[in-house]
Amino acid sequence: MRVTYRDKEWEMEGRMTVRQAVEAAGLIPETVLAVRDGKLLTEDTMLEPDAAIKLVAVISGG
Repeated sequence: MRVTYRDKEWEMEGRMTVRQAVEAAGLIPETVLAVRDGKLLTEDTMLEPDAAIKLVAVISGG
């Protein structure tokens, strides 16, 4: 599967959840949102080996 975050891209093998993919990329799951085809994915969504997802930084402020 292909995981994209900002200007970085990771290729990963096998099936895994969104959370596992984010952790495998070395990112903190609570700091990003996963999107596929314009739709938000939950962290327990199972990704197939041919999946392509984009990670978007979570920004908060006050």
